[in-house]
Amino acid sequence: MPRIKDQKLADKGRIQIRIAESRMPVLMKIREDMIREKPLIGIRIAACLHVTKETAVLMRTLKAGGAEIALTASNPLSTQDDVAAA
Repeated sequence: MPRIKDQKLADKGRIQIRIAESRMPVLMKIREDMIREKPLIGIRIAACLHVTKETAVLMRTLKAGGAEIALTASNPLSTQDDVAAA
């Protein structure tokens, strides 16, 4: 069950994620392939990582590939609250 510090930060987080996507062209190309091929259908991926805009791009890419994903923060001091809310 997700616990979000301040859901009002979600819009700012979505903007930050879009900025990160624009700066990660290789991962975005991989996402395009994942969307088309869905190679991760039936796979569950759990991750314990720093919750950053870059991590969000990675997790969204895995989800686009068909994976069922779960992310937990590895360090509350490095968690970007706006990204977590998004």
